[in-house]
Amino acid sequence: MVLSALVGTADPPQLLPAREQMAFTLGFHIILVPFGVAFTFMMLICHYRALRRGDEQALLLAQRWSKVAAVLFAVGAVSGTVLTFELGLLWPGLMGKYGPAFGFPFAIEGLFFFVEAIFMAIYIYGWKRLPPWPHFFTGTVVTLASVGGTISVIAANSWMNQPAGIVMKNGRVVDVIPSKVFFNGAFWWEMVHMLLAAYIVAGFMVAGVYAWGLLKGRRDHYHRLGFQVPFTVAAIAMPLQFLVGDTIARQVFDREPAKFAAIEMVPTTGSHIPETLGGIFVNGEVRYGIRLPDVASILAGFRPSTTIKGFDAIPVAVRPDDAVVSVVHLAFDVMVGTATLLLLLSLWYGWLWWRRREVPVNRWFLRISSVAGPVALLSLWSGWVVTEVGRQPWTVVGLLLTKDAVATQGNLWPLFAAVLAIYVCIAAGALFVLRTMHRRWSQEGTDAVAVPYGPRLTPAVDERAVGADDT
Repeated sequence: MVLSALVGTADPPQLLPAREQMAFTLGFHIILVPFGVAFTFMMLICHYRALRRGDEQALLLAQRWSKVAAVLFAVGAVSGTVLTFELGLLWPGLMGKYGPAFGFPFAIEGLFFFVEAIFMAIYIYGWKRLPPWPHFFTGTVVTLASVGGTISVIAANSWMNQPAGIVMKNGRVVDVIPSKVFFNGAFWWEMVHMLLAAYIVAGFMVAGVYAWGLLKGRRDHYHRLGFQVPFTVAAIAMPLQFLVGDTIARQVFDREPAKFAAIEMVPTTGSHIPETLGGIFVNGEVRYGIRLPDVASILAGFRPSTTIKGFDAIPVAVRPDDAVVSVVHLAFDVMVGTATLLLLLSLWYGWLWWRRREVPVNRWFLRISSVAGPVALLSLWSGWVVTEVGRQPWTVVGLLLTKDAVATQGNLWPLFAAVLAIYVCIAAGALFVLRTMHRRWSQEGTDAVAVPYGPRLTPAVDERAVGADDT
């Protein structure tokens, strides 16, 4: 595995399995985050459209998507619980020393989680049982609570990048200022970046399912709408993500020089630094890759003379090793490259829509759209590698080294194996349930199923009929 190259011979033997397990569980769990934040939002768009326009198929989409969201929520609850235990089991140095600060955002996240769980149950149970608009508003609480929970976790993560709000005495935390812990220097842009990423990933992944259906000749309103809603959300978020990402890169340049040096592979401090595409870092030197003269300095400070700190400005004891630099740099390249492809796809969608004012049926567009979801997920994973590995060798930048945060007793490999087995079972169970739901819906068809708010609905139904209570 890649992370094995990031562990030095002088590090505790528990560091490698702890990193491997944390990377695996985070990589698994983060797949589910966009569906809690953004998929439920898209569900509400369809629900709102149904109530305002009397659209049967939009209401059917909302009902079915809510069931998928419930399954994924259950999976996320299990994987998130495992992650919570891992923080204490794998990283006692972090929780023991900085738990009063680091744990505060997680306490807030727990409150949002309970609210989300309660209203998710009400929303699912409310089909055919609650009046239309009160039912709709219970769904808005689900989405808002999910956003709040995600923001809380981002607050904890961003605090590790730019710690604030604590008072230290004799190496111990003696006072915590919760507002400064939560709203630390890295919070705002990292929060916006993650939320936009959630809408992009969920949008392209859901749209890809219906793009495949359109390719297979299912050109009915149900499949067109199932593609249009999520793809439009993702396409709108893409250019915004580029603007936010560009701003974050400059924030990293100003406040996290070691991470920026890894992103750009800068061995020595200087100006007129080139942008290197690809390549690796070996023995303190950049090998291979394509160099674009002055571009890194221009991107950092808008002029070629901008000085970028290199690794020579970082103390040797806390300088990232070559493997870390190579991983961070290549992950950044993958993130930007995949995001560029998705932006071009979004612009293509906008052009096709402008020309015809309908869901595009261009076969090449649909073929590419059907794989845009995995590409978006790869971009998300790459971004988190930049964030997490780019912080190394620190767990809390400037305060706690990763080797000092890890557990130093016991064999962590069996624990990793057990967690791996649990996650495989969870994934298999979730896929089985989702495939079962898909087969049942395919057999039922899109026109033969009575919509939730009344069996008497017809294609000519008006808004008042959709809002009628079927009791």
